Amino acid sequence: AAPPELQEKTLVLVKPDAVQRRLVGDVIQRFERRGFKLVAMKLLQADRGLLDKHYQQLQQKPFYPALLAYMTSGPLVAMVWEGYNVVRSTRAMVGDTDSAAAAAGTIRGDFSMHVSRNVVHASDSVETAQREIGFWFQRDELVAWESRDRDYTYGP
Repeated sequence: AAPPELQEKTLVLVKPDAVQRRLVGDVIQRFERRGFKLVAMKLLQADRGLLDKHYQQLQQKPFYPALLAYMTSGPLVAMVWEGYNVVRSTRAMVGDTDSAAAAAGTIRGDFSMHVSRNVVHASDSVETAQREIGFWFQRDELVAWESRDRDYTYGP
């Protein structure tokens, strides 16, 4: 089995704007190329109850109704990725929440024009990731599998 530091997990949501724009494959490809392991994925229409849990800390913000409308406007893809420092690395890969400030080469820097349509969500800490994964996936939906490329990705 993989050592614990290689088993860190994060939640990535490909938001409705990105699904509509056919960017799901581009997002997945970046994580695969980086060397992270996909352990769960599903396409779903998020409902208010799920989003209220996920965005609990934003419910009092004035933009919350617009956020809910956006996140329920179409299907999204929820994924769990696993690997070394996956939470921190994913945040770097995703780029700044404000698309105008997101660096070229990041997912938002390459695919997003506006903060209100910023393509993806990524957990901001290991603790948040564990909580968020629990909102979007049942424990038995996470697939434990042995990655055959581990030595090539991480070294001996």
